[in-house]
Amino acid sequence: MRLAILADIHGNIHALQAVAARLEQLQPDAVIVVGDLINAVPFSSQVVDFIRNTDWIVLRGNHEFYYLDFVGGRAPEDRQDPVRWGQLHWLVEHLRPDQGAYLAALPDDLTLFYPGTEPIRLAHGTPGNHRMGFSVDMPADRIAAAIYDIEHPTFINAHTHQQIDRLITEPLPASEVGDPTFFLEDNPQRPPRTWHVINPGSVGLPLNGDPRAQFAIIESVSPNAIPGGWRVSHYRVAYDRGPALEGFYTSGMLARGGVISELFYWELVTAQREIPYFFLWRRAHLPEDTPFEDAFRAYKEATGRDAYVRQRDPLGSHFP
Repeated sequence: MRLAILADIHGNIHALQAVAARLEQLQPDAVIVVGDLINAVPFSSQVVDFIRNTDWIVLRGNHEFYYLDFVGGRAPEDRQDPVRWGQLHWLVEHLRPDQGAYLAALPDDLTLFYPGTEPIRLAHGTPGNHRMGFSVDMPADRIAAAIYDIEHPTFINAHTHQQIDRLITEPLPASEVGDPTFFLEDNPQRPPRTWHVINPGSVGLPLNGDPRAQFAIIESVSPNAIPGGWRVSHYRVAYDRGPALEGFYTSGMLARGGVISELFYWELVTAQREIPYFFLWRRAHLPEDTPFEDAFRAYKEATGRDAYVRQRDPLGSHFP
């Protein structure tokens, strides 16, 4: 059994089309999308329509919740702010009601039980927390604590836009008494569990320094060969980012979305974590009540990050 795992498309129809073309060559038995179909790149409507015309298995991510909570009246009051949340407002205006209904009916997590294979648990973050993500260098004990309640040994998530293939073993519990012999005699310990944690990376907005569209293929193997019984191969597909970047201008999203839309543009250019970079700098250097746009101007002046991005922008002189 061979399964294609996609995630974090983020409205980038051009990257999705490139990945779909590669999947036509690879011919997996099924395709699973682990959330965040929408937002960031201005083709969310096209992405939703594309996926609805497939037989792919699809989960929700946190960006689906940004949209659903806003249109459902559950979003915090501050999301009415057109400066900070203009990107979301633009998105709400550019998804049709039937597309929103499709997103509303998607599951948040899933367990797959294909015949002759070991079970697979999937969630965009972790079950019950769609914003919990792991990085390639996160300490193993932190990951083990986050997935402790996951029963099945193969766990696939997304959210951090980084390709991950890690075996995580739970820490052994400390002895509760001073005499280890007494403890072992009266409290036989089970072997520590091991999870195979997989992240396919991001199709539409990678944040690992490589702008190519990224996904994974997992293949069933004996659990004696790999804990959990699945081998992962990570893929990266080159595509022309020019049309996706042009869309920021022609769609009106860049003008409406302001700072956040520009930072998403930067992330598509650099494949680096431009939004966290800005928020971390703002927190460290400016008063909390600094107006959002003023803070971004100060960030540019202090760091020269806009010049760094401009040097790497495929559109060159079109940079805002």
